[in-house]
Amino acid sequence: MKNLRAIVFDCDGVLFESRAANLDFYNTILARFGAPPVSMADEATLALCHTAASPEVLRVLLGEEQLSTALDYAASLDYRRFVPLLDMEPGLREALTDLGRDYPLAVATNRGASGEDLLIHFGLREHFSAVVTSRDVPRPKPWPDMLVEAARRLGCRTQDMLFVGDSALDRHAALGAGARFVAYKNDLEGDWRVLSHGQLVHLVRYGTTGP
Repeated sequence: MKNLRAIVFDCDGVLFESRAANLDFYNTILARFGAPPVSMADEATLALCHTAASPEVLRVLLGEEQLSTALDYAASLDYRRFVPLLDMEPGLREALTDLGRDYPLAVATNRGASGEDLLIHFGLREHFSAVVTSRDVPRPKPWPDMLVEAARRLGCRTQDMLFVGDSALDRHAALGAGARFVAYKNDLEGDWRVLSHGQLVHLVRYGTTGP
């Protein structure tokens, strides 16, 4: 792929299937504040819990008045209790090993501390030269700050990065940063779309997603 210098991945929905874990995490917080749980059938709120940073999610779910207290409670939870509900995406480890031979890899996630913790838990941290979370930048996605910071840490221009994401927040961040965007397992508009990490490797190596 021409002028490609680095590959950056979103976390939730790209590295891991995490909807059930994220839902349980936020429902645990809601229960603490006596609020009704979010249902798997509530697609709009489920998408919010899956993609947005915690301050935005809790602002919507609990309101501005309870936001500070809710964030404090969220920070006190040990996310490891929700890890059994996560599944690594098929073919991920093999794809990271393959792509990492020729490109520095990074993660840009709206998660906070749990982003790095998950990579360590699943034995993936060694594949990434940089992990940028919502704690590292002034503004989370959809703002481009994370990709700008990832480019700084990787020593390349954002225009020479490929960002793999699965949400509109990811797409907007890529557009804002001027990075090329690969839509993973969805029909978002992007430079390319892939349905698997195997297709991503084929795209990077040969410029197509395969037959």
